[in-house]
Amino acid sequence: MEIGETEMGDGGETEMGDGDEGSAMEIGETAMEIGETEMGDGGETEMGDGGETKMGDGDWRDRDEDFKAFNNLEELYLYGNRINDFLTTKDSNSLSKLQVLDLSEINFNARTLESLAAFPSLKILNIGYNNLEGSYTTKELGALNNLEQLYLDYSSIDNSFLHKVGVMNSLEVLSVQNCHLNGSLPAQGWCELRKLQEIDLSYNNFGGILPSCMANLTSLQVLDLSNNHFTGNIAHSQLPSLTLLEHLSLSNNDFLIPATMSTFSNLSNLKDLLGMLPTWLGNMSYIWEIVMAKNQLEGPIPIELCKLVGLRFLDLSENNLSGSIPSCFNSSYIRSVYLNKNWMSGPIPCAFKNNSNLVTLNLRDNLLIGNIPDWIGNLSSLSILLLRENHLEGTIPHCLSNITFMASTQEPIFRGFWAGFSKYQIRMPYLKTKSTNMKDWNHLVYFETDVRETDEAEFTTKNRIDSYHGDILNYMVGIDLSCNKLVGEIPPQLGMMSTIRAMNLSHNNLTGPIPTTFSNLKLMESLDLSYNSLSGKIPPELTEITFLAVFSVAHNNLSGTTPERKNQFGTFSESSYEGNPLLCGPPLHDCTKIGPPSTMLVDHDGEDGGSFIDMAVFYISFVVVYITVLLGLVAVLYINPYWRRAWFNFIEVCVDNCYCFVVVHYRKLFNFRLA
Repeated sequence: MEIGETEMGDGGETEMGDGDEGSAMEIGETAMEIGETEMGDGGETEMGDGGETKMGDGDWRDRDEDFKAFNNLEELYLYGNRINDFLTTKDSNSLSKLQVLDLSEINFNARTLESLAAFPSLKILNIGYNNLEGSYTTKELGALNNLEQLYLDYSSIDNSFLHKVGVMNSLEVLSVQNCHLNGSLPAQGWCELRKLQEIDLSYNNFGGILPSCMANLTSLQVLDLSNNHFTGNIAHSQLPSLTLLEHLSLSNNDFLIPATMSTFSNLSNLKDLLGMLPTWLGNMSYIWEIVMAKNQLEGPIPIELCKLVGLRFLDLSENNLSGSIPSCFNSSYIRSVYLNKNWMSGPIPCAFKNNSNLVTLNLRDNLLIGNIPDWIGNLSSLSILLLRENHLEGTIPHCLSNITFMASTQEPIFRGFWAGFSKYQIRMPYLKTKSTNMKDWNHLVYFETDVRETDEAEFTTKNRIDSYHGDILNYMVGIDLSCNKLVGEIPPQLGMMSTIRAMNLSHNNLTGPIPTTFSNLKLMESLDLSYNSLSGKIPPELTEITFLAVFSVAHNNLSGTTPERKNQFGTFSESSYEGNPLLCGPPLHDCTKIGPPSTMLVDHDGEDGGSFIDMAVFYISFVVVYITVLLGLVAVLYINPYWRRAWFNFIEVCVDNCYCFVVVHYRKLFNFRLA
């Protein structure tokens, strides 16, 4: 049962109309919520047929009879009200089954706090956004033997709270965010909560080192110490002993971070890094690799990374990074760049323009705009180019044919020295280290690992997204420009990339014919040209590609007959050609069923056209008809005043109806969201 947007009347009666009596009695498995209320001077509560609720703040101490009807109530939300004495009754057994109680921001006093002992089944209690200083003790709360979650956020409480909270031995979640607490964390009290799974101490003024008693919190899974003034070396603290930790936040403190994180290697449940990429990475001048993939990093890529002239491997994929890609990357040694699955925006910069050693450039699944730059054609060592799922426009550069797309023959560099957080080494998810004192981190590169970090790339082939790992990438050569806004014809020069194995140009706005030069791609295994506006015939020479395992030209404007069903083309099903109404032949329907060839339009070169309709004539005729009808309507209304008045009256009625519809439904939606 939710009661929101209530107004408090002046009386002292409680009335429930016929339309609400049933719902009031059947409240055992629902929640009663009274939020965002306006209190009057009286105490009347009315629930009429229309469902409107009015409640007053009169003498709430005499309201026991009202709550006896709710003896099965399990959840009660009173946040944002001014009902100081609402729960200060001596007989609150009518709510003995209550499990969830929200008293946040109600300005309650000590008497309200004392009455909480009347709820023995209470498991979740929120008394945040209140002034508890002076009147608050743990005596009353300690009587709640079943209390599992306690939220005191943004309240004023005594510093002694953490000393005394140990009596609440059933607590699993404790949040004292922004409670104006200061000093050092006590070595007793809160450390006795052995069932504690989550604790939030953020946004206070705590300082000093972390107490050794934290080792007792063996069930702790979430620990937020951010935005305080803690000091000391985290490697010497008890944090590494909390083996069940899944979320660890240390940001905005004065911690000392060690040169190696090997002491945290037993925290196997940590899965993601949070926060922004630290600028101090630029000071690690000898770093070879940065691996921080599949975390929750956010913000822009710091330009300080441009100082890493010896960087060879950069993997920041599958994060929440945003902004543009820095254009200052000038490492001539870099071989692999993975920035895929982020929120990077802007055009593709000339950051890697002169990186002749670049083998893999993966920028897929971002928000990049603009044209594909011509300088990509100068990347002589490039084997994999992934630009899928962006907002790239313009035509496909002819210069892409300058790329040899040769399989990599160099020795992998992903061994020996390593710096970063990856799933194979010390992957520290949910570790916030922002604004801490990062001393001596420029030596982090100097620790060895016996586990080899393998390269990985997702490539769309065979109508699915496959993930390629490690050495197999040395033999994978491909280009993926799908799911963009590319226009124009496919450059015939792409047929010169004789070593390419996969090409995906699907889901664009490409036009024109399929280049016959594609028959030169003898090693091609996957060719996807679907969901474009390609026209003309499918080149019969494509049957010479004997390694082709997947071929799709579906949903285009292709015409004529399908290629002869020989070699690999004998294995392709109807799905490879569907969505082309003018295409016929096996495995589609027989060509005789679409009529004689003379019914098809013929272009100036004598080839079959891609449509029965001359689009230029269609557009011109449509505009002429539209203007004629519009001028005719204006002329009729000008000549006939009766029709003119009727027309304007009709328009006025339509506008009024639309206005009323929008206002009424908006108000209903607004009231529903408040409820």
